[in-house]
Amino acid sequence: MRKSKPKKRLLLPDPKFHDVMVTRFVNSLMYDGKKSIAYDIFYDALAIVEKRTKENGLDTWKKAMGNVAPYVEVKSRRVGGATFQIPTEVRPERKLALTIRWMLNYSRKRNEKSMAEKLAGEIIAASKGEGASVKKKEDTHKMAEANKAFAHFKVA
Repeated sequence: MRKSKPKKRLLLPDPKFHDVMVTRFVNSLMYDGKKSIAYDIFYDALAIVEKRTKENGLDTWKKAMGNVAPYVEVKSRRVGGATFQIPTEVRPERKLALTIRWMLNYSRKRNEKSMAEKLAGEIIAASKGEGASVKKKEDTHKMAEANKAFAHFKVA
């Protein structure tokens, strides 16, 4: 081991729901250090979700996150001049990071008016098990399934 691992930074829970996962999501949503705007977008999105689905916005968001979280992914590994895609399990930290990244990327690509509406649309779609971010997870799982034959080359 060359260097020591960097210390994990403790995140403060968000002001409204007192949830650390919300803070992580908002931090990824934020541009140019404008956290208050990112919080406004997130809370507005949850309000839109509640209005459209008549369910608790935070619960719907958590369900959506659960539906987007991948369990396996493929990692490239060179074995004797050939590169194999090796299926590996996703660590919990990375699982959350990928989930947030996919949700936000596909929200931004939607064509509603405001970012809050885009995010709300993606949350509702993902909570129903549809939408682009859920498709991304399914594609990732399909890749891993297709390359199951190379699982014995485990990445160190």
